[in-house]
Amino acid sequence: MFDVYLNGKRDLLVVRNGLPVPFSGTSRGWLKNRKVVSVSEEIELSVQRQGYYMRKLSDFKKR
Repeated sequence: MFDVYLNGKRDLLVVRNGLPVPFSGTSRGWLKNRKVVSVSEEIELSVQRQGYYMRKLSDFKKR
């Protein structure tokens, strides 16, 4: 399972269930949105390598 967080800028952060937000200095802006059972392969590989997956909404809009 994974925890999904959003911040005020609607950026997306995904971490394994029960793990803290990896950005200790900026953790105040992240709000837990939901728990999910499965994620895409790209997100799962990133969580395995880095411990988290983060996507900025501004990066998504440029596409």
